[in-house]
Amino acid sequence: MSKINVGIIGFGTVGSGTFEILTKNTKIIRNRVGADIVVKKIADLDIESDRGVKVERDLFTTDAYELINDPEIDIIVELIGGLTKAKEFILSAIKNGKHVITANKALLAEQGREIYEAAEQCGVILGFEASVAGGIPIINALRHGLSANNIQKAMGILNGTSNYILTRMTQEGLPYNKVVQDAVKLGYAEDPPTLDVDGTDAAHKLTILISIMSGEPASFASIYKEGITDLTPDDILFATEFGYRVKMLAIIRNLGNRIEARVHPTMIPKDHILANVNEAYNAIYFEGDFVGPCLFYGLGAGRRPTGSAIVSDIMDIARQIKLGIKGLMPPLAHAGISGSRIEIMPMEKLTCAYYFRFSALDSPGVLSRIAGILGENRISIASVIQKGRKINGSVPIVMLTHKAQESDVQKAIRQLNDLDVLTSNTVLIRVEDRQ
Repeated sequence: MSKINVGIIGFGTVGSGTFEILTKNTKIIRNRVGADIVVKKIADLDIESDRGVKVERDLFTTDAYELINDPEIDIIVELIGGLTKAKEFILSAIKNGKHVITANKALLAEQGREIYEAAEQCGVILGFEASVAGGIPIINALRHGLSANNIQKAMGILNGTSNYILTRMTQEGLPYNKVVQDAVKLGYAEDPPTLDVDGTDAAHKLTILISIMSGEPASFASIYKEGITDLTPDDILFATEFGYRVKMLAIIRNLGNRIEARVHPTMIPKDHILANVNEAYNAIYFEGDFVGPCLFYGLGAGRRPTGSAIVSDIMDIARQIKLGIKGLMPPLAHAGISGSRIEIMPMEKLTCAYYFRFSALDSPGVLSRIAGILGENRISIASVIQKGRKINGSVPIVMLTHKAQESDVQKAIRQLNDLDVLTSNTVLIRVEDRQ
């Protein structure tokens, strides 16, 4: 087969970036695949707007099923997003025996089991490199390069918008709301950027990573997530005084019979490699039992990086089509989906160190009352910063704890927030230590 036909459903930012790479790097792609990859048809509801790339008008249609039912199209690329029409199109294409590529992280995270099983049953390839970390080839690394390893730990900056916001807050001391306004103006964030800043986007991506690592579709609903909207420049400054940076991290630990999985703002040592990943960049740090530590770094979103990931999947599938390979890799790169469920450790069982910031009245005995409640809940104080200056009329008291259990911490915070000497609710940030 000297020509492999592709149909693209959805011609927005990523769709146009995919088309641009396929047309601009045609010679490179042909030399590496050994066949021509041709976009036979593009489906989109808007076929009039200029996307910044030159496309022959007769390639467009408003009917996605014109592509799905075309026997000459080998690969369908779904780029419309969402959980309804996208799923319908993907499952229809799979049932028609077409290989499918998608960047739809929300769909795979929340309803992936049905799609993975359909692809496996129909003997087609499902490519989703672009669903996690844009142009960083992390899915391919887990399915191929790291596949012999038991991944013991992973930490990732998986959302460029929240990382951009935290970088500006750290470097310039700006408040959250000011940075968000700038991010929207610069095109780094939607307006409002809810799914980015509340942890949902990163949790979707974390769910997909867990699914590949374990071979079973993980439950998105079981992933704890917490956003960055309540962080202040003061918290970031205090973290710096303790020797830490604040990053929105997605964290996985393999505990043997279950998995620790969470997304939230995290303090990490300033000399940790992830502490210096700034602006809109993504990075994923892995520890494998044989390979040791690995870092993957790059642009996690955008027209060209995400388009690059889409085309890498197209090329991978095209090579297999050309070679006539019958035994195709299952979506999660395991021998099969058993139907069992992955056990995610309940968040209340988490054990780690914590940062607390209290806003207190400037009166004697406040620190001892706080320490008393912490001690009653088996929480040991490691360091304290007590500033004389007032912030909004209250004196800040900042603490780092030794390792404690989340359930004890939450119980203590409820008691602390009822104290008449505290003027606002306690701020909490979890800490990843050097171990």
